[in-house]
Amino acid sequence: MVILLLGLVIFFAAHSVSIINEPWRNSMVARMGEWPWKGLYSLVAIAGFLLIVWGYGLARADAVILYSPPVWLRYVAMLLLIPVFPLLLAAYLPGRIRTVTKHPMLLATKLWSVAHLLTNGMLADVLLFGGFLAWAVVDRVSMKRRTQRPIPGAPVSKANDIIAVAVGLGLYVGFVLSLHTWFIGISLIGR
Repeated sequence: MVILLLGLVIFFAAHSVSIINEPWRNSMVARMGEWPWKGLYSLVAIAGFLLIVWGYGLARADAVILYSPPVWLRYVAMLLLIPVFPLLLAAYLPGRIRTVTKHPMLLATKLWSVAHLLTNGMLADVLLFGGFLAWAVVDRVSMKRRTQRPIPGAPVSKANDIIAVAVGLGLYVGFVLSLHTWFIGISLIGR
């Protein structure tokens, strides 16, 4: 569990610099340059992510069960997950979806987290998915008081929404049918 917690702390620390101290982040970018800062940020975030993956696997092997969700919540979770990939893609494919949701990646993170909390009741699950949910809520609230930096992506287009939805739904189907099993080791169908 310690490795999972360490990974979460490192990952969220990297992703929370602007939330906690945006002036410091901006001074570091001014001192180092945009790309060296992004490189350092990425290395720290990747290290945290790898520790999360490793720690989560270790924690699942030594499970501490907090609650046992009813089976029917799997169907609710599957419904909540349908918009996740289209929202993730909409963050980089600006169109109406991004305009309406304002921060589609954070919304996708919240939906993903809630869906997984509904169906997974181990301590490691609550730490992982609850941590992502709490971070996404805090980040969204903090966006109201800080300067928004542009997100790199495609030029604005009406076609972007169609692409985000079509490719996103394709990814969702792929994850349901096999990718979740391949990446995570847990089958979503036939469970």
